[in-house]
Amino acid sequence: MTEAPLRRDAARNRERLLTAASELFAERGLNVTLNDIAHRAGVGVGTAYRRFANKEEVIDALFEQRLQDVIAVAHEALTSTDALDGLVTFLERSLHMQFGNRGLTEIMNSPQLGRERVNQTRDRIAPLLTQLVDRAKEQRTIRPDFEQSDLFFVQMALAAIIDSTRELAPDLYRRYLTMWLDGIRSPRSDFTPLPTTALSADQTHKVVTQKRRS
Repeated sequence: MTEAPLRRDAARNRERLLTAASELFAERGLNVTLNDIAHRAGVGVGTAYRRFANKEEVIDALFEQRLQDVIAVAHEALTSTDALDGLVTFLERSLHMQFGNRGLTEIMNSPQLGRERVNQTRDRIAPLLTQLVDRAKEQRTIRPDFEQSDLFFVQMALAAIIDSTRELAPDLYRRYLTMWLDGIRSPRSDFTPLPTTALSADQTHKVVTQKRRS
């Protein structure tokens, strides 16, 4: 059964709370309370608790918003006639979503989201990333041994660089993104053989969920 739509004022308060939470998470990370969020949103604490039972529900709602944004970027990248351009577009834009937003990085990687939420993410995002990679391989514009899970781990690495250098050198991650792109770009025949195989989708999922609540 679908949920009844919120009244206009209730929907407005919900959006105010989500906007406030996004701002606070970006400034201070996830270490804020629902009371903090209500104060920033300019609504009563009781109103906040009517919309969200706890901070974890706020994190879930923001995660869903951000996930939809990433999905939209992936779909747009798939419309590019040049598959490598599409892959680069997805990487740059998805990383840009995290740039300057400490809260978004923490939301997307928060153990509080739990395994069920990560399972949903895998089911919705992984097929799109596989298409991006497969199209580039079909056009022979990336090395043939590149896999979808490689894209995931590169994103993780670059996100870590963004998070640790955003104050000192906010564009530094682009240096390593450029190096990485040069390392996978084809056509060429002198790629150094990779020392190990990529993780499977199931193995990658296990890495992501091993520290999350069930």
